[in-house]
Amino acid sequence: MQNKRISIIGFGWLGLPLAKQLQVLGYTVKGSATSQEKVDKLSQEGLTTYLFNLNPHPTGEGFNELFQTDILFINIPPRTRHLPATFHPEQIKYLRALIDHYGVKQVVYVSATSVYPDTNQVWQEYDLINSTNTGNLSLYQAEQLLLDNKHYDLTIIRYGGLLGVNRIPGRYFSGKEQVQGNSPVNYIHQEDAVGLAAFVLEKGIWNELINGVCPIHPLRKEVYEKNAADLDFPPPASYAQVQEPWKEISAAKIVSLGYQFKTPNPLDFWYEG
Repeated sequence: MQNKRISIIGFGWLGLPLAKQLQVLGYTVKGSATSQEKVDKLSQEGLTTYLFNLNPHPTGEGFNELFQTDILFINIPPRTRHLPATFHPEQIKYLRALIDHYGVKQVVYVSATSVYPDTNQVWQEYDLINSTNTGNLSLYQAEQLLLDNKHYDLTIIRYGGLLGVNRIPGRYFSGKEQVQGNSPVNYIHQEDAVGLAAFVLEKGIWNELINGVCPIHPLRKEVYEKNAADLDFPPPASYAQVQEPWKEISAAKIVSLGYQFKTPNPLDFWYEG
């Protein structure tokens, strides 16, 4: 592989381990953090890091350097629980302007399986969603802003729940009443989330939608009960009798492209406790 330059917008829970893996693979990596403290820490660890925030307009120091790259990997959580639904699309609008201005040739956007609606069915990448049926309008609009009249290669990875290591799903529901437990999970372990992104980059899988989820979908209560037993904390106190609408996200496409999951079943996830 020719040495490629990649900038990762968001050296976070996914972006940081991805950066380290790509360095091993021979990429020249730089990225962003949202606090000076983290910039200093990561710089000391040998990662070229710039202070960069999207509020939603860009602020920071030297962040224009991030867009002088071959590949831009956009990994910024939309935080729709705490911010207006219009905030994340506004962030992406500013990013799109920078992408166009600097002529970035290849872009990966981290989206989520929440863009698919909960309609009690299995969803694949070729199934059509739109602004009226999407389960997450903010992410859907962000995807469309990047897709519209683009002059670059773009692959969108719609990740399921990013779990493993220090993210333990059962702990969030420990001791709680009336927990939804009978719907299938759409999870992916951090190790596979990183591995899948690196696979997409290494194989040159461009201009595609990719579902980043495990191919096996146990029930939520199976995962919560196993977490509780393995890590010695109380399981949910009770489960809801009435099931809310659900969805199952297919991993068939990425598997058919050759990616081999290290942990295909969420019941086998490893955690740090």
